This record gives sequence, structure tokens and C-alpha cells, in this order.
Amino acid sequence: MDIEKYKVSSKISLQNSITKEVIEDAEKKLKKVRKKLSKLQDTMYAEGKYSALICLQGMDTSGKDSLIREVFKQFNARGVEVHSFKVPTELELKHDFLWRHYIALPAKGKVGVFNRTHYENVLVTRVHPGYIFGENIPTVKSLDDLNDAFYHDRMKRINEFEQHIASNGTLILKFFLNLSKDEQKNRLLRRLNIPEKNWKFSSGDLKERKLWGQYQDCYEDLLNRTSTDYAPWFVVPADDKPTARLIVADIMHTELKKYNFKEPILAKKDLDKINEFKDQLNNE
Repeated sequence: MDIEKYKVSSKISLQNSITKEVIEDAEKKLKKVRKKLSKLQDTMYAEGKYSALICLQGMDTSGKDSLIREVFKQFNARGVEVHSFKVPTELELKHDFLWRHYIALPAKGKVGVFNRTHYENVLVTRVHPGYIFGENIPTVKSLDDLNDAFYHDRMKRINEFEQHIASNGTLILKFFLNLSKDEQKNRLLRRLNIPEKNWKFSSGDLKERKLWGQYQDCYEDLLNRTSTDYAPWFVVPADDKPTARLIVADIMHTELKKYNFKEPILAKKDLDKINEFKDQLNNE
């Protein structure tokens, strides 16, 4: 798979980006990549030198939850942590906007998955700027203060945050699940038509859908401003779920294997006595 075609390495236009790609036998191919990823993660955990942060963003119904379920299902549970960020709590609002994300970062050896990420702070709050007032920022006194310069400054802070953690061994891969408006309509209708899926539906989804154009503009701006060598964005066609999952898994495997993780070698004092240890166990 040519993963470079999904990578944001130059200015992109979401309007001109495809939302549907169908790879034949995607589910079968995903099983193979999943096994490779699981082995890779085990070695990364044993080495304990790097951590990996997988960031997932996308419009409602873009398939983030099911992607996490299918891509990470063979990972050792001790080596992966998933965080789904909701509306900030009272405590979180008393800190800077990156605090709750910083304390959720994966430890070395582990893979962290952010289901919705620190980018909500330059996305949802940009479409609904009134949310910012809950942060009680001294310099923000009115909506006039929440202009493009404010959000671009936040993006700069996010770039600095990612550069800092990358320099300390966190491998960052960011995925935007690029869903079409028509496919979102189909998925929302499915939630309404299938009784056991009703719980997934929220009337708020329809309100946000009316703001589709604003969200697309905000996504395009942040993708162009925050895709870097140390924390690249990948725009993944999301209308076909099996294909989207395979693309994300394949990109993860291709990028992570570059670091050539290795299991640690047993200490020499123990290695020299390995046959003695075997004898002790066999003679019990």
C-alpha cells in the first residue's frame, strides 16, 4: 500500500479529497496486518524505549469506535490504552486546554489511542466559540477575542506540545477519517431504523450536521497547519469501513516498524547461568 498518498505533506483541500475507497478482501487483509501489529507492539512493550500515540478524528459516525475495536483487538491489553475525550469536566477546565491530554499520554512501551483528541480544542470550540468561556481565560473577554489568530496560536501550541513529546520518544500518528455527508446520512438513518442501534443516536447529531461546512473548513485549516514530520496527519477515506480500518492499520505498521524495536537481552550474569536455571527447574 502506498501510504504516502494519504499523508498530509503539502496543502490539501478536503473538497477535492476522496471519501470512498474500496480495497478487495479488506477484512481478510486486516487480519494479517493485525497479527503483525500485535507482535510489533509486544516487542515495543518489552523494549520500553518508545511509546506510540494514535490520534483519531472525524465527523460523527465516521467509524472511530469500530475502527478501534477491529484494529486493536489482538493487542495485549496491558500494552494499549484508549481515551475517549468528552466535554471537559470542571477540574479539567481549571487547567490549560492541553492538561487533560498530557496526563493521558501513554507510558514508554505502550500504545495510547485518543478517540477524539486535543484537536477538539481548535475544532468544536471554533465552531462553537462560546465553549471557550468555560476555560476562564483572562485575555478572552468577548467573542471578538476568539478570532482566527486565537485558534492559530492554539495550533502552534499543539505543534509545540507534539514536538516536545516526540522528542521524548512518543511516536505520533494522526488519522482524519474523511466521511462524506451522504454516508453520514445513511449511518444516522441506520441508527434510527435498527432498534438495537437507537441508543447511538442523539438529536444533537442533526444539529451538528447542519454545521457540516464549518466543520470541514476547520478540519482543512488544522490539517494544513498541524501536519508535521514528527506528527503527521493521514486523511483516510471513511465511507467504506473495512477499507478505512485496513488503511489505518497498514499505515501504523509501516510507520512503527521503521523504529526496529528489539527485545532486551538478558543480563550477562543471568545469561551465563541459563543452563543452570534450566537444570534447577527440570530437577524440581
